[in-house]
Amino acid sequence: MKVILLQDVPELGKRGDIKEVALGYARNYLIPQGLAEEATDSAIAAVQAQKGKEAKIAEEDLAKAESLAAGLEGQTIEIQAKASEEGTLYGAISNSKIVSALKEKGFEVRKDQINAGHIKEIGDHEILINLDHGLEARITLIINSE
Repeated sequence: MKVILLQDVPELGKRGDIKEVALGYARNYLIPQGLAEEATDSAIAAVQAQKGKEAKIAEEDLAKAESLAAGLEGQTIEIQAKASEEGTLYGAISNSKIVSALKEKGFEVRKDQINAGHIKEIGDHEILINLDHGLEARITLIINSE
């Protein structure tokens, strides 16, 4: 019996896959549990249309991420922070401060995408930003003493 998976099923397939399964497995487990539905012509057409929409959305999302990566690459941002005379900051620069500085320049980045480490000194620091779709961008963070 052909079924369309409504959810990911371990060792069978992912949501939206069309699979051939035993009649009893489909009728006694997959369909009653809401994990699958019978693969009728109209249901198959609906799944294919949905996959087309998802592919288009993923393509647009990739284009946005590529554009953001290209815009971010090589950017320089400055942050003012209190520091001792030796150049040690009184408080570490957080990812939130970097996100705020990037937002002021017009870049929308989440703080979990920033790989800055523990910054506690004034000066120039190279920051790696891990964007969606495996893209990366490097920016320069300049920390000045207030």
